Amino acid sequence: MARPKTMPDSEVLAAALKVMHEKGPEALTFASLATACGLSGSTLVQRFKNKEELARAALLFAWDDLDARTEAAIATAPKTPQGAVDILVAISGDYGGIEAYAEGLLMLREDFRDSRLRARGFAWGEVLSAAITACFAATPGAPDNIGMLMASQWQGCLLWWGFNPKGPIDAHVRRNLEAFVAAVLPGQ
Repeated sequence: MARPKTMPDSEVLAAALKVMHEKGPEALTFASLATACGLSGSTLVQRFKNKEELARAALLFAWDDLDARTEAAIATAPKTPQGAVDILVAISGDYGGIEAYAEGLLMLREDFRDSRLRARGFAWGEVLSAAITACFAATPGAPDNIGMLMASQWQGCLLWWGFNPKGPIDAHVRRNLEAFVAAVLPGQ
């Protein structure tokens, strides 16, 4: 009979993500995670097999969280162009300050390196794009690909904020996306 887990995987993976964000993805080892969460290295090896699987599990856990936050933002936003802005602002505020955003880019690098993580990112982008497009369904003149256009504008907006992180990221995103909607759909 297997022993009961003293700490659920969700707590272990949250600790792994914290190590990765604070010290970089390369700093995640069984030893560093053991120190962070209080479980033994051998217990962690039993759960996650090797460092690659541990890192993948932590990043998949992060994708699960982003999926849930995105679904919540979509569910509460009106199906209007302003609602599309609201969705993207809602998930932008979770980046935090410039240091957290910069560390997030290192995590994104890890997502690009792994085909399963890339697939999660692609699937998330499809859901996000479709939700944004749905916000423009009743808007005359909206391009068919407005969801991907706006999501791309949003990602660029986040990058430019990173070079000059003055003020809260959510206010920066809102200003820029409202300007984007006004440029693409004058009079909206």
